[in-house]
Amino acid sequence: MPEAPVIIIGAGTSGIATAACLTKKSIPYIILERENCFASLWQKYTYDRVHLHLRKQLCELPHFPFPPSYPHYVPKKQFIDYLDNYVKNFNISPLYNRAVELAEYLDDDDDDEKWKVKAKNKDSGEVEDYYGKFLVVASGETAEPRVPEVQGLEGFKGRVIHSTGYKNGIDFKDQHVLVVGSGNSGMEIALDLANFGAKPSIIVRSPVHFLSKDMMYYAGVLLNYLSLSTVEKLVVIVSRIVYGDLSKYGIPFPSEGPFTMKMKYGKFPVIDLGTVNKIKSGEIQVLPAEIESIKGR
Repeated sequence: MPEAPVIIIGAGTSGIATAACLTKKSIPYIILERENCFASLWQKYTYDRVHLHLRKQLCELPHFPFPPSYPHYVPKKQFIDYLDNYVKNFNISPLYNRAVELAEYLDDDDDDEKWKVKAKNKDSGEVEDYYGKFLVVASGETAEPRVPEVQGLEGFKGRVIHSTGYKNGIDFKDQHVLVVGSGNSGMEIALDLANFGAKPSIIVRSPVHFLSKDMMYYAGVLLNYLSLSTVEKLVVIVSRIVYGDLSKYGIPFPSEGPFTMKMKYGKFPVIDLGTVNKIKSGEIQVLPAEIESIKGR
């Protein structure tokens, strides 16, 4: 039965970074990945225009800096190339198509204390057992696509896709598209649709903070000298100056700061890449409501 000091669940960026750090310390490990590739979120489920929202110095993985030729904000293709080189450099060989079904800690008197992990081999259909002293869960906070239940959705005659299935807006030119969800993915997909000549609308059901990439960068710099609350106040002031009052477009201003909302609710501020200008020009319509049902077309 396969056994190693460490079992890692997930071969995304966190999983392979953990593997690299263990390799540097000469600690054996087993890494289990349910997809057929590493970093599947980036390789299979992101749209074409994606770039890192933070500068590359904040996003590089341990012991392996980005090439100097890479831009400040790394695009999807270059980031995947970087991850591919990372995996090769540290000889990381995940066991692919292993869907973990159970992890339990065995602490019986008659047995050594260890983790037992059951994973289904999606190729053979067999359930395999793995054992390790330590367990690292690196399955990701956005690993599970979720489509909410909406009354009437099953009878809708148009096309319905999750954001993980969206690549670009080429096929949507001149079509009306409703984007449900006003986080970074929803806002950026709405922008991409508008850039491809579609007629997007986006549902915004709760207050949203808009920040630019530069605001995020300089906030990080200021945190070396000022408190988080002070930096947050400065960021909010600059955001209001740059974007103005967006409530008249259907986007209420939050009562709490962007970093506070991230810590308390896990809600990221929206990094604006041009969406606000499209909203102000009317190219993207904002619907300040919550979707309840769909009728006909």
